Amino acid sequence: MKVMLRNTARGLSAYVPKKDLEEPVVAKEKEDLWGGTITLANGWVLALPEMLPDTKLPVTVEARKIGGE
Repeated sequence: MKVMLRNTARGLSAYVPKKDLEEPVVAKEKEDLWGGTITLANGWVLALPEMLPDTKLPVTVEARKIGGE
């Protein structure tokens, strides 16, 4: 699914346009994000693609939801 990641005043946030859902990122597997998983405040766990560590935000990526629905 397409996910836009961006920095907000409250920290890292993920927006899923297809679900019209924006949630803060509450945990990340890797400090530089890419190639690891992130956990959103609603409990979703998303696997992010490998990208260069210096990738600038905001960016839209193809993420994969792990578990759930």
